[in-house]
Amino acid sequence: MTSTSPVGGSGSARTADAGNIIELSIGGMTCASCAARIEKKLNRMDGVSATVNFATEKAKVTYAGTVAPEDLVATVEATGYTATLPQPPRAQAAPADESDPLTPLRHRLVTSLVLTLPIIALAMIPALQFEYWQWLTLTLAAPVVTWGAWPFHRAAWTNLRHGAATMDTLISLGVLAAFGWSLYALFLGGAGEPGMTMAFTLVPARGSGAEEIYLEVAAAVTLFILAGRYVEARAKRRSGAALRALLELGAKEVAVLRGGAETLIPVDQLAVGEEFVVRPGEKIATDGTVVHGTSAIDAAMVTGESVPVEVGPGDSVVGATVNAGGRLIVRATRVGAETQLAQMARLVEEAQHGKAAVQRLADRVSGVFVPIVIALAVATLGFWLGNGASAEVAFTAAVAVLIIACPCALGLATPTALMVGTGRGAQLGILIKGPEMLESTRRVDTIVLDKTGTVTTGRMALVDLVPAPGERAEELARLAGAVEDASEHPIARAVATGARERLGAGLPAVDEFTSTEGRGVSGLVEGHAVLAGRLSWLEQEWALTPPAELRTAAQAAEEQGRTPIWVSWDGRIRGVLVVADTVKPTSAEAVAQLRALGLKPVLLTGDNPRAAAAVAARVGIAATDVIAEVLPAEKVDVVRRLQGEGRVVAMVGDGVNDAAALARADLGLAMGTGTDVAIEASDLTLVRGDLRAAADAIRLSRATLRTIKGNLFWAFAYNVAALPLAAAGLLNPLIAGAAMAFSSVFVVTNSLRLRRFRGLN
Repeated sequence: MTSTSPVGGSGSARTADAGNIIELSIGGMTCASCAARIEKKLNRMDGVSATVNFATEKAKVTYAGTVAPEDLVATVEATGYTATLPQPPRAQAAPADESDPLTPLRHRLVTSLVLTLPIIALAMIPALQFEYWQWLTLTLAAPVVTWGAWPFHRAAWTNLRHGAATMDTLISLGVLAAFGWSLYALFLGGAGEPGMTMAFTLVPARGSGAEEIYLEVAAAVTLFILAGRYVEARAKRRSGAALRALLELGAKEVAVLRGGAETLIPVDQLAVGEEFVVRPGEKIATDGTVVHGTSAIDAAMVTGESVPVEVGPGDSVVGATVNAGGRLIVRATRVGAETQLAQMARLVEEAQHGKAAVQRLADRVSGVFVPIVIALAVATLGFWLGNGASAEVAFTAAVAVLIIACPCALGLATPTALMVGTGRGAQLGILIKGPEMLESTRRVDTIVLDKTGTVTTGRMALVDLVPAPGERAEELARLAGAVEDASEHPIARAVATGARERLGAGLPAVDEFTSTEGRGVSGLVEGHAVLAGRLSWLEQEWALTPPAELRTAAQAAEEQGRTPIWVSWDGRIRGVLVVADTVKPTSAEAVAQLRALGLKPVLLTGDNPRAAAAVAARVGIAATDVIAEVLPAEKVDVVRRLQGEGRVVAMVGDGVNDAAALARADLGLAMGTGTDVAIEASDLTLVRGDLRAAADAIRLSRATLRTIKGNLFWAFAYNVAALPLAAAGLLNPLIAGAAMAFSSVFVVTNSLRLRRFRGLN
């Protein structure tokens, strides 16, 4: 992926402004210290800013025009690793299963397992130790220590040539030291004598070094590390499965209309403006607008919304959603990388590249940890020898220090949790822009809700119908709905739609229709001269006087922030229609969920205080937490003022006028039904227009942050607790190897628990 434009939120935009952005695939990394070394080398280049992710094996690099992508690759290769430039989309679409990278690792693991089990059995069970058993273990251990552990030796040698040390250095040193000591004991010491026996102990025995062999340690450590690497690699693949599934959601082929006939073409050949056919059960090929037909669209795979949505001519549809009803003809409005699905995948991928502040600390620790451990191992060896201990005791402690201290778990703690969390979020219609905002979800105590389009639908609807004394409500709806049906004004559309729903039938035709801008409409319906509009228009232009009952009803509607429409026919005012921006049916439940998370909801709107208070009362927001009559440009000032009061503010909005406030807030949440600029300015994007998704997004973000911190705690605690035991000679190297491998597996499997995250809705 190469780009010269922003690909994420506001933070991404700031980065992209500095130059081009490229994503390199990195090979040969085995631990976080590898990633730290590559990142350090790239960042030393002029005009280059790089982030290397060990879990995704990718480097996101921003570079100036004076640097060529080939220079970046050369720098990575000079550091001892491989790097490949992004491939064209068609190349990326090629089958990826032809050479499974797990296959060679699996072969080494299985072979090492078969050879190591008898070695461990012979070393741990004296009853199995026949006369020359030690020479059989040497025969079995040699292939494990050489061929099985070859990836570690090769990586250690490569790093040594570049003057660096990584986790592989520790593993290779530990395995070779144990094997070398065993060769010395067998050929030059007393361990090769017939009848030699040896018992296994958790705490190393204080015997004579020349009579002890450590072949089971060399083989078992290799086996445990290989097993850990294999489980880790499989888990990392699973952690990225959500993103791969997202990328594969789209249709592969599309029936495009050309020259009046349907032509089946690959979806990547579809152009903006072309019309295509979607039959029942098929996926919609790309984002577009319905031209002909009506149907129900199942968007669960993209938005997480389980209820199908009815669409008809003029409605927008999203690529990769499923047509669950009738035949549709859709005009493509966005294709390729511009579709909502592609943007979702890009946002998720961007989030997985980032690093939380706590992970940057872990990376720095990993970068200096290995040299410190090697020095500690040498010091341990010297300490025991200097205090008169046997060479065996000193060697055992030094090898245990080398093996137990590998910082692999530190490097996996954040990336794996982030990969799983963001992937699961994408499945639920929640897009997390990056790890930097996770900390904000924990600290947020106030959430500002923009009213229109967030708490309410943002669309006018007919909510009440008040006939004058002696008039029938059905007649009022039929005649007013008919004359309004001829207008394109949003309020008129709301009246016409509401009238149809109330009548359960169509509306009569209108003749001699006239629209007076900003005042009302008129026309002949079934021989009646019908007027619908403002009361001032009816009074001034048509000299009509309303009944007192209707005036009272209209005043009550206005006090609730609703809009009354006066209706007259045949020279007399017959009733009032009331339209309003309706509250979403899930908003009250969403506010309750946000309160349960410890957040204080604040309603923000440009409406008058009465209208705002009415909406707030319906969704459960206190009147004292309503901020009304706010101009669009003043929204950011409201957020700034709340922050000045010491609050940590989250903001939920969907419009262009919300973008500045979303960017200013400590945590910005954009409704995916809103504008692109609002989504770009936010930290979290809620793909479906349901406010309850905001509560789910905060819960998921907090769960991901808890998992990251839990992973880092156990990774650090493991090293801190185990190193003193190893240096004190209280830890068998075999147990140290198993514990080190388990720590990495634990971190990855702990992260995978996020796959089971369920929304409340």
